[in-house]
Amino acid sequence: MRRLLAAAVVSLTALSVPASAFAAESAPSAVRDHPILSLGCLSWQAPPTGVTTHETITSGGQQREYLIHLPAGYRPFHPTPLVMAFHGRKGNGADIEAFSGIDSLKAIAVYPVGAKGQDDQRAWESAPYAAPVDDVRFVSDLLDHLQATLCVDPNRIFATGKSNGAGFVAMLACQLPLRIAAFGTIAGAFYPGTAAGCATSPPAPIVDFHGTADPTIKYDGDVSHGVGTPPLMQWAQDRATHNRCAAGPSQTPIGGDVIRFSWTSCAQHTNVTHYRIIGAGHTWPGELVDSGPGTATQTIKATQVIWDFFNAHPLTAHL
Repeated sequence: MRRLLAAAVVSLTALSVPASAFAAESAPSAVRDHPILSLGCLSWQAPPTGVTTHETITSGGQQREYLIHLPAGYRPFHPTPLVMAFHGRKGNGADIEAFSGIDSLKAIAVYPVGAKGQDDQRAWESAPYAAPVDDVRFVSDLLDHLQATLCVDPNRIFATGKSNGAGFVAMLACQLPLRIAAFGTIAGAFYPGTAAGCATSPPAPIVDFHGTADPTIKYDGDVSHGVGTPPLMQWAQDRATHNRCAAGPSQTPIGGDVIRFSWTSCAQHTNVTHYRIIGAGHTWPGELVDSGPGTATQTIKATQVIWDFFNAHPLTAHL
């Protein structure tokens, strides 16, 4: 049944089924880790295309912010992929939008904004400096809202992020793996809190990037803000073990400064890929503008690599 979600939305449109027939799906609820129909496919109302707008919703009794950019080709009645990109600590959404180039993808680009935590800096749940808010609930509520108002392909909802945002994306991979199809993490701050829910969660496909000269989150593991962060190869192997990958990692050099490690033959098509960026800092590979301290490789473009990975891992492939 879940394999037919997108087609069902189009069928509902053709039959002019009223949105009230599925009102329960758009009503406020607890966190939803399962796909839902995008009733926004029945609506002509949407933000302007080709530009970024600032929006708000209420989640957990608080007003939460996000930026949204609809691709120029967005049309009602045509389910469109959605990519959420989570900024790092001190970010505001506009920063990751600028250096990543995600707006150029044929997808609805959404940049959620974190709540202000320690030192009045915006951050995401799972980090020791984050505000005591339920960001997983915020993501679930945001997706409910977006699917109620826009024509989102429920089988192609994806999440990526950098630094603390990447750590939160890893947490989402454990808490919303049946709602979000695939995950991409860059220079991830994988604090212990990022593993919340992993012990009992189903496998989820993930692609990761990290520089060996990252001064903020050390590639070989360290202590950051009083808590440990794991060596990146160990973190990737743990994800592969969680996904019951039977093969890997295979190693593929790319140019002179990138090595791709691939774990394949994983349960339910949930492959794990890690890119070791030799000599790179706390940066986004292929950055369009400065993305953090240290150098950034241009050998690979993280946004394009992530997009290719996402397209190869729709939700239907691992349900």
